[in-house]
Amino acid sequence: MPDHRPVTVDDVVQLPAPGLGGPSSFRLVGDRLWWIGPDPARSDLVRSLWSLDLDDPAATPVCRVDGRGHQAGGTLEDQLRRERLRERGEGVTGAQQAARGRTLLVKRGGDVLVERSDDAQPLGTALRPLPGGQVLDPALSPDGRHVAFVRDAEVHVGDLAGDLAARQITSGARGTGRTHGLAEFVAQEEMRRHTGLWWSRDARHIAYVEVDETHIPVWRIPYEGAETPSWEDHRYPFAGADNARVALHVVPREGGAPVRMQLDAAGPWEYLVRVAGLADGALLAQVQDRRQQRLTALRLDPETGAAEVVLVEEPPPGQPYLELDTLSCPLSDGGFLWGSERSGYRHLYRVGADGVVTAVTSGDWLVDELVAVDEANGTVYVLATADGPLERHLYAVPLAGGPPRRLTAPGGTHDALVDVASGRFVDHASALGQPPRTTVRQLADGHVVREIDRAADRDPRLHALRLPAPELHTVTGRSGETLHVAVYRPDTPPPWPTVVAVYGGPHAQRVTDSWDVTADMRAQLLRAEGFAVVKADNRGSARRGVRFQAALAGEPGRVEIEDQADVVRALAERGLVDPARVGITGGSYGGYLTIMALLREPDVFRCGVAAAPVTHWDGYDTHYTERYLGLPADNPEGYAASSVLQRVDALRGALMLVHGMRDENVHFRHTGRLVNALVAADKDFVLQAFPDERHMPRGPRERRYLEQRILAFFRAHLGG
Repeated sequence: MPDHRPVTVDDVVQLPAPGLGGPSSFRLVGDRLWWIGPDPARSDLVRSLWSLDLDDPAATPVCRVDGRGHQAGGTLEDQLRRERLRERGEGVTGAQQAARGRTLLVKRGGDVLVERSDDAQPLGTALRPLPGGQVLDPALSPDGRHVAFVRDAEVHVGDLAGDLAARQITSGARGTGRTHGLAEFVAQEEMRRHTGLWWSRDARHIAYVEVDETHIPVWRIPYEGAETPSWEDHRYPFAGADNARVALHVVPREGGAPVRMQLDAAGPWEYLVRVAGLADGALLAQVQDRRQQRLTALRLDPETGAAEVVLVEEPPPGQPYLELDTLSCPLSDGGFLWGSERSGYRHLYRVGADGVVTAVTSGDWLVDELVAVDEANGTVYVLATADGPLERHLYAVPLAGGPPRRLTAPGGTHDALVDVASGRFVDHASALGQPPRTTVRQLADGHVVREIDRAADRDPRLHALRLPAPELHTVTGRSGETLHVAVYRPDTPPPWPTVVAVYGGPHAQRVTDSWDVTADMRAQLLRAEGFAVVKADNRGSARRGVRFQAALAGEPGRVEIEDQADVVRALAERGLVDPARVGITGGSYGGYLTIMALLREPDVFRCGVAAAPVTHWDGYDTHYTERYLGLPADNPEGYAASSVLQRVDALRGALMLVHGMRDENVHFRHTGRLVNALVAADKDFVLQAFPDERHMPRGPRERRYLEQRILAFFRAHLGG
């Protein structure tokens, strides 16, 4: 057994965490594999673009960054887009290859580089920057001959065969406060739509959104730590208030009169959710109403704008709101694949050109992602939970419907990319006791063609540090639901002082059979300091189906705390947790639940560290908040009951508040309102404000300071 050094605060601050940060964003074209990944000569977050012929011994750097000039995105708009994507990587942060043609586009720092080759010369040898200034949301045409992007609020198209000069093809937005071709805030933050422009399949037209936010009041964020007075302004749609006004247009690639798509055929709608091109040239658009009770698929004629309703999705029984489709994909017969929770679990359905809907997958499990479609052989490939909610595997499923066939090895969590043409897939796999490993495998039998990356060989910290995997437990809560729990055990005998690490909100899962859970370095530091760390996925968390996730609707902050408290009590009964010394911590929704836990269950939770907490849901955005609480005018009791501001008199334990003052998602105002309420109630608390940080702390100096303060806080209030 090799000697191991203890985990330190510096290990928590260093990113990526041990074993993580490996290859990602794969593309497999025949025998050539492309990916974005770390440079062996560096140990930071800087990424390069790599290429490998599967018969060659070593990978080739296609685009890399040397020195310190690697900051990804210098403009405010780029910074905000990275926040929406939760992107920490630097250097090369994106790459595209055309569906047809030999064209490569690379986003590196604030630059966009392109290359088109009509001969056998390997791509990546002659990348050129797009000239003319800032480029936002670049998208290659399917034939690889053009690139569309947004500059100065207008859509431009560059010809990649010549000098890359770009033509502006939209007008009327610049200087008006409107934008053409950019996704609005709630689309990026809450709807997983990060683009606002789409190429037609024949590359002759571009669909784009027009966004008008001029009627939304400005929310100003001052730079309180700046040497000179400065600020940034946002048009933030608070719950119950106005959203951006969004329209969808189509314009020829060369420019001309745009055609407005008739989305009103869906009836009253508020949100443009998805846009895609169908096989015959029509557009498929999804729109949703304000109360999130109806999702409508529209077939649009790009020449006239005429619309036909193809499908209307409504909430399944037991769910008071409608989750968005994330699985849709056009098919060659004019139909499309569609994701729906109508059965109580998210599954894949086939919608024919005639509108007939048939199930592709079914069962008490759910589909996470549609990976690939092989229409010729009647097969779809999905990442799903058919082997249990703590795992994720790649499955092949008949397009006509039928049982799934697992293609990945038993156990663990797998991400995958499938190349139907070559009959291969990329498998990125890990488990609680297995650092990530990336391989190329045969679709037919899973045979390994080539190992691409093994974290245990790449990251020396895996050998220098002792990172024991947490134990998995189950607890039956008062609701009767089975709750999955991970416990990081200290080396001392139990019962232990304990820190509950919580998120607990929708669309997130903390307990999985994956290395990400083991490599939680704050949990490992606390474990090394003598604290047990407990993670539990309460009702409201993801990947357990409609009934489990929808349990929090109407009054967030109640069932989640019931479940977290039930877990602590059960582990105390098992002799693991010292019930007199239990703290809790989390960020964002987890920050909200941290405060709510201290207020609702003060006999269970004695202290807490809450980062970037929502303190009243009237201060959060429309699409997320109204999904679970409805409009404020329709549910004033739910908004009041779910606010921590109404409960501060119940605070008995120690509380530390942490917030970045430039947070444009959960505004610092949330913590400011709570501070006022705590002062009015004469309650003690600690405030750690970071003037230059946003929702996700990035600065290593600030992160180190914060981790030191958190450790000292729990030492002081729980012992260790």
